[in-house]
Amino acid sequence: MPTDAFSLRSVAFPVYGPSMLFGFSQGVIAPVIVISAIDRGASVAAAGLIVSLVGIGSILSNIPAGVMTTRFGERRSMLAAAALSAAGIAVCLFDLGLWIFAAGVFALGIAGAVFQLARQSYLTEVVPIGMRARAMSTLGGVVRIGAFVGPFAGAGVIKLAGLDGAYAMSLVAIVAAGLIAYTVPDLDEHSSSAGVSTSGIVREHWRTLVTLGAGVLLLAAIRQTRQVVIPLWAHHLHLDASTSSILFGVSGAVEALVFYPAGLVMDRWGRRAVAVPCTLVMGLSFLALPLTHSAVALGAVAMVIGLGNGIGSGIVNTLGADAAPALGRPTFLGVWRELADGGAALGPVLLSAVTAVAGLASGIVVSGLVGLAAAATLYRFVPRTVPRAASPPVSPPVSPPALPPALPPALPPASPPAERG
Repeated sequence: MPTDAFSLRSVAFPVYGPSMLFGFSQGVIAPVIVISAIDRGASVAAAGLIVSLVGIGSILSNIPAGVMTTRFGERRSMLAAAALSAAGIAVCLFDLGLWIFAAGVFALGIAGAVFQLARQSYLTEVVPIGMRARAMSTLGGVVRIGAFVGPFAGAGVIKLAGLDGAYAMSLVAIVAAGLIAYTVPDLDEHSSSAGVSTSGIVREHWRTLVTLGAGVLLLAAIRQTRQVVIPLWAHHLHLDASTSSILFGVSGAVEALVFYPAGLVMDRWGRRAVAVPCTLVMGLSFLALPLTHSAVALGAVAMVIGLGNGIGSGIVNTLGADAAPALGRPTFLGVWRELADGGAALGPVLLSAVTAVAGLASGIVVSGLVGLAAAATLYRFVPRTVPRAASPPVSPPVSPPALPPALPPALPPASPPAERG
């Protein structure tokens, strides 16, 4: 479909609607999972482990999610993810014991992986390549908005109905997301990719996964670490919890403001025009963070970190969509998301390891260097040119059919012989 004949409004309700509701659903219960685990008898350490089951479930499910979407299609996969998420939330709503609660949290991670991959694959197919980055950045933006609003809505309902109210609100949101996803027409092309295997995809595209994928892994590492360093440095400066939350919220608000311009820049000037500044700004901001000694200075750096992450909204999904083959696209995207989630898991671990050895400031500086390494890697391997749709093959000119040879002019009819007298 030509770019000028397509509008993102055409996918706003069937794709962005469920995505925002999914992010909202997760945002509502994200702050209360640890509290619920403790209420069910978990220690503080065990509660932290239960919270991490969301990320673990996602990491373990990315590749199976790609295989599932390849085989059954994007629409069915989104419906299955919504159903599994609803089941996980329902398990968390009722007090069935700590182990059952942990299983429900783990199911949320699995459902999130399937849902995210299916909607990314769907957008990759239905959106023209000239608007792909805007579509992907908008996808990331609406999820951020849902996840940003969710905790505030959850706080209000908790005051009225307790923790159960948060889970009930989350359940309603995810059911609504599933109902909207039910209206999405399936692409009906998964049967042609049913024979594609994960190992075959990796063998065919290993160069891209090793080079560009390494940059994505480093980008995901610093992105995930940014959620940890701001609260930790605020605590280091002896700021109270409310101030820390405000600073974190301001950083998130800046992220939500710039997602669409980021996609517009990628579509017009290429993916590198966003990928490199995103990681460079975050890396340099991390290096500046240990130099702050007041709430105002920390807030300023937090806003710059939010700006850096915000301008990179959708970059991982866009690069994955650009690199994905038409045959077996969901399977490739499953491997791609595995790289991103692996980086997201390793980033905070690296921060913790360096902090344990050399202190928090050193840990933040090393994390900043990871951002600079990501910028260098993406500069080297992200294509400079803007991806364009493949032109249809030009048919050879057709010669006009040869005319039959001209016939000799017809002889006039013979005159009847003159009558003789």
